[in-house]
Amino acid sequence: MTDGASEHPSPHNPAIDPDSHATTSGMTGHGFYDANSTTQWNAIEAVLPTLDLAAKTVPLENAQVITLADYGCSEGRNSVAVTERALTTLLPRTSLPIQTVHSDLPTNDFSTLFLNLRPHGQSVFGNERVFSSAVGGSMYDQLRPDRSVHLAMTFNAIGFLSTRPVESLPGYIQPNGPSKIRNNGYVSGESGHAFALQAKQDVEAFLKVRAKELVPGGKLLVLVFGATEDVCTSDGIYDVLNDAVLSFVETGEFPKEAYDHYYQPVYMRRLSELTEPVVAPQFETAGLFDIEDTNEYEVAVPFVEQFKKDGNLSAYASAYTDFFRAFTETVLANALPAIPDKDKLLDRIYARAEELLRANPDLYPFRYAAIEMLLTRKD
Repeated sequence: MTDGASEHPSPHNPAIDPDSHATTSGMTGHGFYDANSTTQWNAIEAVLPTLDLAAKTVPLENAQVITLADYGCSEGRNSVAVTERALTTLLPRTSLPIQTVHSDLPTNDFSTLFLNLRPHGQSVFGNERVFSSAVGGSMYDQLRPDRSVHLAMTFNAIGFLSTRPVESLPGYIQPNGPSKIRNNGYVSGESGHAFALQAKQDVEAFLKVRAKELVPGGKLLVLVFGATEDVCTSDGIYDVLNDAVLSFVETGEFPKEAYDHYYQPVYMRRLSELTEPVVAPQFETAGLFDIEDTNEYEVAVPFVEQFKKDGNLSAYASAYTDFFRAFTETVLANALPAIPDKDKLLDRIYARAEELLRANPDLYPFRYAAIEMLLTRKD
């Protein structure tokens, strides 16, 4: 789900060169992200018909190998599933070999990815013409040779910013700010503008390198969590995490200075913010792609739907907490200074978040909005 490295090393997440275009060291590994990414799959599932269209119309002429690349593969559960879907259309269209490329940061849990790609020592794709590889690197850098990729895709990773546009965000832990329901915190207008600008520049940087990698007529599918007229995906999840962290700021266990510096480097774009670098003349990427499709929609959240059915508050709070822990833990860990029992403090913070959800779930309602665009590389 992610692309990104932290400025503060931890035992589990070593520091990355700040020039690596990354603000997180990845998702929580050892299968934890895979186990808690069904909601992300629901977002992907909604755009599978668009992926089918891309796989059906991408030009395959004048090639020796057809390349399909996923940027931000994480541990691979969803990456494998969506790649399998694309292959069902691509394989009948050509007799050429197909290479699947699964990319994420060097600190990603590639061991789990490789196990997902080759369970029992055999390719998960079950076809002798399909060959898989992995690339460690930031999605904001060029990772493949010029004109070598036919179909590129990314799911949520571009929501993680390439760099920290402000040094501190003392009023809240996420740049879109608190929800109207919780309203516990603030983000200044100046900071909000800096994040919005960075988010557009990141799309521009991503499109520039993908434009080099794609063949003429190549397809690029971009899907990311975001915001619509009435839904912002950051609401709820960052409210409860912010409240949990503040509990330990009050006790002094989470230093106030560290809290002021800490924020989750994710930005909830509107659809217009995602497409603007494709068309607006002030961006270097204007004119490189045609927009074939765009969409914004709300995603069904499994633990929310289950809670509506059975009212099991404990199960809901546990699943909700595991869901956001999977993509927030590494940044939170790296925000903490080197202190004794750091891992235990992290566990207590997420346990506190779960307690808050059980005590007052109405304060932290969660809805998931997604935005997508399908682009074609111009010749």
